[in-house]
Amino acid sequence: MSNCNNDCGSCSENCNDRTTPQSFLEEPNKNANIKKVIGIVSGKGGVGKSLVTSLLASSMQRKGYPSAILDGDITGPSIPKAFGIKDKAYGNDNGMFPATSSTGVKLFSTNMLLQNESDPVVWRGPVIAGMIKQFWQEVQWGDVDYMFVDMPPGTGDVPLTVFQSLPVDGIIIVTSPQELVSMIVEKAVNMANMMQIPVLGIVENMSYFICDSCNKEHHIFGDSHLEEIAEKFGIETIARLPMDPSFAKLVDQGRIEDLNVTQIQPITTMLETVESLHNNKEEATDQPATNITAIVAIPYDKGQVFQHFGKTKEFKIYTVKNSQITNQRIISAGTAGHHELVNVLQAQNVDTLLCGGMGNGAKDANEAAGITVYTGFTGSCEQAIAKYISGTATLSSDATCDHHDHEHHHDHEHQCSGNCANH
Repeated sequence: MSNCNNDCGSCSENCNDRTTPQSFLEEPNKNANIKKVIGIVSGKGGVGKSLVTSLLASSMQRKGYPSAILDGDITGPSIPKAFGIKDKAYGNDNGMFPATSSTGVKLFSTNMLLQNESDPVVWRGPVIAGMIKQFWQEVQWGDVDYMFVDMPPGTGDVPLTVFQSLPVDGIIIVTSPQELVSMIVEKAVNMANMMQIPVLGIVENMSYFICDSCNKEHHIFGDSHLEEIAEKFGIETIARLPMDPSFAKLVDQGRIEDLNVTQIQPITTMLETVESLHNNKEEATDQPATNITAIVAIPYDKGQVFQHFGKTKEFKIYTVKNSQITNQRIISAGTAGHHELVNVLQAQNVDTLLCGGMGNGAKDANEAAGITVYTGFTGSCEQAIAKYISGTATLSSDATCDHHDHEHHHDHEHQCSGNCANH
């Protein structure tokens, strides 16, 4: 550009000379110290996203972690009612104050700004997105260990703004056991992958109900396929919530904190182990350069390291930053085989491959594409990636299975000359 002053930090143009990566992250209020931000998302409305958000916040508060809820569902705010909050927003020169529930959960919602809680919010998308950023920037949240953002449903403009503007450490997907659930979950997972935000777990609401007469589970919407869906997308933490009239009754009474739903415990236990993706710059620069970012692929078969690289049908892809897994997903290799698999990995920006054994041809093709190959892995993919992160993985110097480039040797009783899983 002719009028360029070479200061990319003050320029919004997306030109070829840009040397400074743009960040859309907004700074929180100066009177806010928020450690972890968890987005609660759903592909469609009416699946109980706000219920799950409220349960998680009150459960983590009960565990001793100061928690908060940013009600990002601007046009359908229901969080204050669940907690029995009717306060209107107030503040001072430093910003607005959140409401506080009976157990100490902090929250802020559009309803706190309306004259009547039943008033409709008839705003266009950019205004709604701007309001969410204002809740982040202008509310004096104080010290918060876990902030839960009740996201608007779908994968449109407003969720995108939240992902770009707030330092989201991970998302939890809320769904229901209906036939279209797989497609809806896939949309949410794909959006999270595009934004490089890890999917921490799935909660299936209205999964079943327990009959008062026979005390057995009944599946009104059909059998749950939650485990299959979670495995397909490489999501390890799931929870299934029942249809229980007491849930609705207590929510209507503003007493959600009286609910102690044991079925949500796998999610809360997982949250205690979540590491923040947004460490300060000093911490980040202390890490070895080789650990800053890696895209790692593992041949995948039902959670295990698949041993026949040339016949791999799926890969599990991990994003590793500063020795932490920040994203993981499973991709299909389609009809690709042998050397063509390199193209599949390149399309995912993979720079590291962990596998069992590999022939010379495949090894040379991967290394020519700039992919570092580690061999000798057996067992689960989780064990493999943990070994890689710990720095104990072994680089491949030679082909470890000389038959892998020959189709007629691909069977379950193969003979290896190296360190395949069968030796």
